[in-house]
Amino acid sequence: MSDQHFRDLMAGVCAPVTVVTTADAQGPHGATVSSLASLSLRPALISIALDHRSALLARIRDRGRFAVNVLASGQDQLATLFATRGADRFATTGWSLAEGLPRLDGVVGWAACDVWQTVEAGDHLLLIGSVTRAASTQEAPLVYGHRTFGTHSRFAARPRRPIVDDITACSR
Repeated sequence: MSDQHFRDLMAGVCAPVTVVTTADAQGPHGATVSSLASLSLRPALISIALDHRSALLARIRDRGRFAVNVLASGQDQLATLFATRGADRFATTGWSLAEGLPRLDGVVGWAACDVWQTVEAGDHLLLIGSVTRAASTQEAPLVYGHRTFGTHSRFAARPRRPIVDDITACSR
């Protein structure tokens, strides 16, 4: 099997688009990551995979903590910015610290994690994070498949009403 056959296979698997962040004395750091997976409910564990050459990986290992920002449909440019080497990623992006970790504005999900375990996995390191804080909205997430950004087709076909409308309907 060639590397290209493997890449083509995996390009057809839709994945959530996230920006993984951490912060240290030098400031905030982050990169686009599409390897987010849920592992366990009790304890609450998620995994991400980062290339061994990643500068972000070294910072996360030093700090022992990271955050996962699940991007919203329409945040394609943010995903591209955080995937671009040398870009000043936080200068033009709205963000704040939450639990001591960078949280990007407008994301549909966010989790703060302590590194629970690491697993060698070829040219990547699998980081298993113990989720210490999580928040989410019911907005359409950004997904990546066949080398393009989009969203889950049901979200695209059936936009959700604001939660206030549901609360109002239930109170009648």
